Amino acid sequence: MLIEFLFEKFPNVEVVNDQAIGDLEAFYKASKQRFDSDPGFKERAQQAVVSLQGGEEKYRKAWAQICEISRRGYQRVYQRLGIKIEEKGESFYNPYRPGVLEELDKKGLIEESEGARVSFIEGKNIPLIVVKKDGGFNYASTDLAALWYHLNEEKAEWIIYVTDVGQREHFEMFFTAVKRAGWLPAGENMYPKTNHVGFALVLGEDGKRFRTRSTEVVRLVDLLDEAKSHCKATLVERGKADEWTEEELDQTAEAVGYGAVKLGVRAEYALNLVEKERFGGENSKQPPNDRVARTDSFTMTNRTCEN
Repeated sequence: MLIEFLFEKFPNVEVVNDQAIGDLEAFYKASKQRFDSDPGFKERAQQAVVSLQGGEEKYRKAWAQICEISRRGYQRVYQRLGIKIEEKGESFYNPYRPGVLEELDKKGLIEESEGARVSFIEGKNIPLIVVKKDGGFNYASTDLAALWYHLNEEKAEWIIYVTDVGQREHFEMFFTAVKRAGWLPAGENMYPKTNHVGFALVLGEDGKRFRTRSTEVVRLVDLLDEAKSHCKATLVERGKADEWTEEELDQTAEAVGYGAVKLGVRAEYALNLVEKERFGGENSKQPPNDRVARTDSFTMTNRTCEN
């Protein structure tokens, strides 16, 4: 979708710079609106994904430009949260997909259904789609290739998938499929093994889920700024400005605010940034470095869908 929109806006895509594209979020919104309203554009965008996954140079260069702009943006956010990314995007696994799908096909685990290639899972009303009708790959085919890579190239013993809880059923089906293929042992406590850890959804005040493809979203960087701002205001209200330096106030507000955002994903909640009491706690005169609990940094592998 983004690639096709980029081609339309800038036919000579090789000389396009960050300034020409502007804000990537606004660029995404505009492309999504076009995708939803123009069937012709939608078809071309879907074909662009197939071309990208097929390794066509024109599409790979455009994708690389968009990824680099996005990368610089999310690295600033991750740095604030103490998160380190070992980046392996969807395209990293492109070379492994054909062999993986051929293996599953030979084992009789993949069949044709309504133009797509799928794996039917016992007890599920819908199949696990591994190749779409247009020939494009999806999350399932990426997950299959990635798991094969982790098991055979990296010799991983325990693989944990961290996504929102909405993908729970996908991973239940996925784990069943790979166990049928003989990639994983049937026993729960045998290695190698996989687990899915679902984090809670971020909801709006209306109780509805925020979607990344919506035209109205709350950005994480804005949420972090609000969290820090409210924490600092609360500290000032409690008289900490008279006891601590400005640097100590900022450090404490960041630690507590960012920590609240991190820990908040463990339970579903409605965003309400005006509720300062969310960040409240014991009133203490001890210095912030002795009082503030910080969440540990962690390393994660990025899974992206290139569309």
